[in-house]
Amino acid sequence: MIKTIASVGLPVDETLEIRKKRVTPDHLIDGMKRISIVTGIHGDELEGQYVCFELQRRMEQHMEHLSGIVDLYPAMNPLGIDSITRGIPAFDLDMNRLFPGDLDGSMMEYVVARIMEDVAGSDCVLDIHASNIYLTEIPQIRINELHQDTLVPMAEISNVDLIWVHGASTVLESTFAYSLNSIKTPTLVVEMGVGMRITQEYGNQMVDGIFRLMKELGIWSGDVNPVRKPIISRNPEDVIYLNASVGGVFIPAVQHGARLRKDEIIGRIVDPLCGKVLDEVLAPEDGMLFTIRDYPIVVEGSLMGRLLKKEVCGYE
Repeated sequence: MIKTIASVGLPVDETLEIRKKRVTPDHLIDGMKRISIVTGIHGDELEGQYVCFELQRRMEQHMEHLSGIVDLYPAMNPLGIDSITRGIPAFDLDMNRLFPGDLDGSMMEYVVARIMEDVAGSDCVLDIHASNIYLTEIPQIRINELHQDTLVPMAEISNVDLIWVHGASTVLESTFAYSLNSIKTPTLVVEMGVGMRITQEYGNQMVDGIFRLMKELGIWSGDVNPVRKPIISRNPEDVIYLNASVGGVFIPAVQHGARLRKDEIIGRIVDPLCGKVLDEVLAPEDGMLFTIRDYPIVVEGSLMGRLLKKEVCGYE
């Protein structure tokens, strides 16, 4: 069943509609568990589009195993998706800075309030994001430390590579996930892949994790694939940020997710006009490269990657 959860008029006889797909068993029973898959809050983040498709495709093959409610919200910011814009075009707004919204407020405050109203009460919400066009991220879940007792156990069975617990001061209270967690609707923020692209490998990994969560919640009774054990980072000092010392073109020398030794070359910044290597980006210590630069043009200070220290990764 497809339902419109928010609708507002736009200029030139157009309408902004936020829609969801509800997938249910043939017979609904009071008290059934509900999981919500939300994506597209940022219009240039498309990884979750594939997740919504693939999750439905797999469920439809074995609907006899569905014993709960699955709500899919593939395009929370359809104007941004249509125009390949991160925020809401024409309004110059980041949708993920407007929550929880206001039913009596401006147009977009009303829209996000209706979204909150519809998603609230889910037994689990996955808020799926991609990185921007500049960086690629391994599948990870980011959690506000205020809610880690509830969320980390869920994240551990979600088939991500990393759980990154952030300090409360680094999390904006106006985000979708923070607003839902504040009203006791458990919400996991997933970051994976790269902006404006779909990484099927990561999408399939995430779908396996969603089925495992559904099994745990009693929403799915069928077989599920094994999930990986994630690395959990709780200390800000676990992560090393790698920034460009000069401007130029970045040429990577290792694969995303590589486990590196100190002084191993991550990539080179080159000058294509003069044919010279301007700088080598080296691993400052042993660790796993969980973020890497995807867009090659850099300026001084550009983020080249993030390295998770070896002792957190637990490898020899």
